[in-house]
Amino acid sequence: MLRFLGTLKKRVDMENRAKEAINLNPTASFTNKENIPVNRKTFVIDTNVLLHDPDAISKFNGNDVVIPLPVLEELDNMKRLSDELGKNSRHVVRYIDSLKRKGKGDLHKGVVIEGDIRVRIALEIKNGEKRTFPLSLERSNNRILQIAFQLSEIGEKVVLVSKDIVMRVKAEAIGLEAVDYENLKVSYDHIYKGFRKIEVPKREIDLFLRDGSIVMEAIKDFAPNEYCLLSSPEQSSVICKYNRHTNRLEPLLKTPKDIWGINPINTEQKCAIDLLLRDDIKLVSLMGQAGTGKTMLALASGLRKVFDEGIYTKILVSRPVVPLGKDIGYLPGTKEEKLFHWMQPIYDNLEYLCQNASGQGNGEETQKWIMESKKIEMEAVTFIRGRTLPKMYLIIDEAQNLTPHEVKTIISRAGHGTKVILTGDPTQIDNPYLDKDSNALTYVVGKFRNCPIYGHVFLERTERSELAAIAAEIL
Repeated sequence: MLRFLGTLKKRVDMENRAKEAINLNPTASFTNKENIPVNRKTFVIDTNVLLHDPDAISKFNGNDVVIPLPVLEELDNMKRLSDELGKNSRHVVRYIDSLKRKGKGDLHKGVVIEGDIRVRIALEIKNGEKRTFPLSLERSNNRILQIAFQLSEIGEKVVLVSKDIVMRVKAEAIGLEAVDYENLKVSYDHIYKGFRKIEVPKREIDLFLRDGSIVMEAIKDFAPNEYCLLSSPEQSSVICKYNRHTNRLEPLLKTPKDIWGINPINTEQKCAIDLLLRDDIKLVSLMGQAGTGKTMLALASGLRKVFDEGIYTKILVSRPVVPLGKDIGYLPGTKEEKLFHWMQPIYDNLEYLCQNASGQGNGEETQKWIMESKKIEMEAVTFIRGRTLPKMYLIIDEAQNLTPHEVKTIISRAGHGTKVILTGDPTQIDNPYLDKDSNALTYVVGKFRNCPIYGHVFLERTERSELAAIAAEIL
């Protein structure tokens, strides 16, 4: 008898839920016996998705979005943080609070927003109904899974959206569909390289050298500021850059013999230096594995632009404060003393450039003069938010450890006359919720590819040392 009453109650609940769905979406079609709309899914959103993209709720057109109560609790705990996570937490909480005014209904039954999205806050089930759930409820992640499991049990087409791989594996283990958040992703495997090779007859190269530019049929699908190596069977070759304004391939800038003691070693490095020295290109991204010269080239070009040419007032170098391996904990001292350890790779590159430019033995004095000039500044990414940075040469190193929203915050800080350089390797990510497709560097390349003030080069060859090249290749 009790079992029959329980089944009857479950059926009544399903019918009531179906009636609510009909009222919210009168055009929905129903084909299953519980009258649940077959063309809608219920996306249960994990906390890390909202921290990754605080606007994620509005990206599920024509479906239900469920925010579990434990997610709200986690956002509430993080909203007091002063970093980007705290900012995103506050943004999501404010947005959820405003939903009742924007839509029709309440957050328990569902609020309909633009895009025919119904947003609900899902409560945890009562103690007497937890017996069928196989995981312990002591952990917050399991409580989120429990809510998704409960919605699935009453007949909804539930999809858990999480950037946590373990969370997705556990969801699939208990019979739930689980996916990564794909909205802010660009395929790294098909990433735009910013450089290509084309074999042409020798007469085409001779025409280019004679006229200083050339129009070719193959450049129709070129991106703005894309580089090209024209080569002929007669072993003749030339490097050129596509100019969208003239629709022609043009030669690289005439650069000095060396830039602070360094010279480009390969073709991609020549293209990278050309991008870094062009003042009309305001955003540059350099991508490649360790030892390809990304940071060295960016810093050397910045020194030339600031100290030799005076185009920019200051070099600002920043890196995400994300440790490799186990963190050593809090560091003592002032902000500058703390940052010294995080910025050590930058100081190493600066020391090398000063030695090369000044001759052996004079590098220390040159480096001291540079630092005392106040024309080079090291800053953590966290402290860039809120600033306006005019006429600066801004280098963001290890940009692959940033989220798309973090890099948006940084690039939008650029004031009049500022040039932004992003460097990094998407195959070496220390952020646990990012991968080679969802990090800021890959995202910028995918989104800015067709922008006339943007340029990108993928550096293939490791030039740090023979050992570094072999390690990058086989490890």
